[in-house]
Parts: sequence; C-alpha cells; structure tokens
Amino acid sequence: MRAIRNLTLLLALFAPAAFAEGPYQVEMILVRQNAVQAVTSPFAPENWSAGAPRLEKAAERPPMLDDEITRLQATPSYTVLLHKAWQQQVGSEPSRIALGSGEEQFGHFPIEGNLSITEGRFISVEANFWVNQLDGNGSVLQSEQFRQSNSNMKAGQLTFLDGGHLAVLLKVTPAGMRKVPVMDPEMMEQ
Repeated sequence: MRAIRNLTLLLALFAPAAFAEGPYQVEMILVRQNAVQAVTSPFAPENWSAGAPRLEKAAERPPMLDDEITRLQATPSYTVLLHKAWQQQVGSEPSRIALGSGEEQFGHFPIEGNLSITEGRFISVEANFWVNQLDGNGSVLQSEQFRQSNSNMKAGQLTFLDGGHLAVLLKVTPAGMRKVPVMDPEMMEQ
C-alpha cells in the first residue's frame, strides 16, 4: 500500500514535466474587429521580431480552423488579416517565433510580429503584432499594434485574445502523444 502512495506521489511530481516538452500544433487567426475604431500606434520597430527566429516553411502545417474562418468571413463585423498554422517546440522556457505575411520590403511586412508560448500548468502566450501600411518604397506609413498575453490557456482549446480593434483566435495543441516516463522498478518496491 505504501508503494502505491509513493508511486502516485512520484507520478504527480514528474508527469507534468514529462508532458511539457515537445512539439505543439499552433494555429492563429488575426482579425480586425470592424465595429471598433482602429487605433494607430507607433510605427513597427526595426527589430519587430524581437530576436525570434522566423517561421520556416518546413514548420508550416495545413490550417484546421476553416469553419471558424467561414463564420468570421460571413459577418461584416470581422476582417480576417492572417491565418497560419505551424508546428513549434514548446517547453517550460518561452518558445518565440516571428511571423510575417505579405511581401517583405526592407525588413517589414504588411503584417508582422512574434508569438511566445510557454507550457506549464496552463499554456502561457504573449502576442505582439503590427498591421502596417507600407508606401511604394517600403517605408512604414502607419501601424496598428496588437499586444496581449494570456497565462490560462488550455491545450487544444480555441482562445480569443481581444486587443480592441485587433484580435487573435489561437489554438495550441500537443502534436502526437507524449511518452510517460518509465519508473525505476526499485522505486516501486519501497
């Protein structure tokens, strides 16, 4: 009986760490809420990626939230600006990725930003995106910034991050099954 209690305690201590590290499927939809007045922000900075590696083509995955996109596009209340899905390594340390959409001009994209994801008891995210108007020379004329964080996301649950005139729908799901750690037989005999 004592061994069962000890085993249960050990599993409770080690299981969250074993499940935290690994690849996650991330899907993000950036929308403009048309009923809310757009707010311009300072121009997107030159280091908009904040040192994060850019999303590689090999990491991109087919989007799965097509029903949500159809519903968003069916109403005049929303304009879909960006819809991307990718696979990313996520663990107990923040994992940051930089995204750009549209034609790059002198280091800027019409839509650019970075997303940081951390796995703990819940999933924590920090999103920082800019929707830019670029002139013919690639200079930023105007920017709208979306900056939000959420530390209570549940894996596999679609979450809405409201930033006023811009918003993000985000779904972060473990890719595949995680392996449960193998316990040492000697530990189970105590």
